[in-house]
Amino acid sequence: MTTTTPIPQNVEFDADLIRRYDMAGPRYTSYPTAVQFHEGFAADDYRAQALASNVSGRPLSLYVHIPFCDTVCYYCACNKIVTKDRSRARPYLDRLLREMEMQASLFNADRPVDQLHLGGGTPTFIAHDEMAELMTGIATHFGGLQEDAGEYGIEIDPREVGNDTLSLLRRLGFNRLSLGVQDFDPRVQQAVNRIQPAAQTLAVLQEARQVGFRSINVDLIYGLPLQTRASFAATVERIIEAAPDRISVFNYAHLPERFKPQRRINEQDLPEPAERLAILQQTIAQLIEAGYLYIGMDHFARPDDELAMAQREGTLYRNFQGYSTHADCDVIGLGVTSIGMVQDCYAQNRHDLDSYYGRIDAGELAVFRGVRLDADDRLRRDVITALICHFRLDFAAVEARHSVVFADYFAGELKALQPMQADGLLNVDADGITVTPRGRLLIRNICMVFDRYIREAAVVRHSKVI
Repeated sequence: MTTTTPIPQNVEFDADLIRRYDMAGPRYTSYPTAVQFHEGFAADDYRAQALASNVSGRPLSLYVHIPFCDTVCYYCACNKIVTKDRSRARPYLDRLLREMEMQASLFNADRPVDQLHLGGGTPTFIAHDEMAELMTGIATHFGGLQEDAGEYGIEIDPREVGNDTLSLLRRLGFNRLSLGVQDFDPRVQQAVNRIQPAAQTLAVLQEARQVGFRSINVDLIYGLPLQTRASFAATVERIIEAAPDRISVFNYAHLPERFKPQRRINEQDLPEPAERLAILQQTIAQLIEAGYLYIGMDHFARPDDELAMAQREGTLYRNFQGYSTHADCDVIGLGVTSIGMVQDCYAQNRHDLDSYYGRIDAGELAVFRGVRLDADDRLRRDVITALICHFRLDFAAVEARHSVVFADYFAGELKALQPMQADGLLNVDADGITVTPRGRLLIRNICMVFDRYIREAAVVRHSKVI
């Protein structure tokens, strides 16, 4: 087994198998996951990790969180502030710029910014001049973007796009965008309070292509109220006709006890579990038939997209923004609730606006919790990343990087994989592990076998894997 062997780009849907393995589990945008973050890890711990990271000279990845939304989408589980008062962006931007200055002082000035992602909330909630000011701040404190040499993305709500919004973003250096769509069916949109005409969305996608965005993603959600196989198939077909480079198809997790806006969704309108699975099966079939490749988890991409190429070349990675082509970056989180991944730690900023403002105004980093990885964490992260990104694991490569004998260190895990092998989810041989087409939709289950925190947990605090 080698990391550059092409992966057969197919996925097999087995409804009975999926039902049998249906359980809660992490999405593995990090390992350890955020459940393991603790307040014993503070700003001073993060500062030490940041300074230590300069020895490596690794490039930087910036994540900037803009929490504001004009209206609330009932399904949303993101950290957000719903307001129509656009003036609230100004004091937030002021703090972001101060935080940038403090963060930048920890990192050597010659470390390039290979990746940038603006998420939310709704990043385009802020005015055009404020967006330009934000990007000027990045240039001032971190040296700016490298034209199109890096991956610079922003999440877009098509309802927030004006006549020159996309051309401005392109001029500022963004080369990728992600459009929130979810579903085109008007009845579904009404049920989740996201009224977004298909024509408006498709016009934004077309304009993005015209102004030079080189990778466009569309987000869809299955399992929303009033969805049926027929209605969602119509949405997927219109998206396929528009030919975005990437399509994400997320499973709606209804957790009203945790996310207050979801209490406004009528549970009686949610599709039954069998119908949800049928919607997913049909969606996968449509996308594969249209030529999209299954990247993993919820993600599909065209064969010529950089995600697909990175997977073929064995360089695909996964972080808090999902699948990424830039594996060797230290991630700096900026803004309320944002998460960074620097050296051997994960660090998260304050969750609420007042405490975030308070820390920044006091001239302090907003980090309030995190976790420092030990050798076992780094080893298991390596294993989980390989499986979730490439559907295979090379024992010899892991042994060389971590100075372990895989069969000895993971004897219990290899035994736990045997029922999965019997079910046809994967193959284990002397060289490594290969996930089969039947197992790809259940990759989270396979990764959980190597997660020692899941094994030790009394309660698993995550969404369902499918």
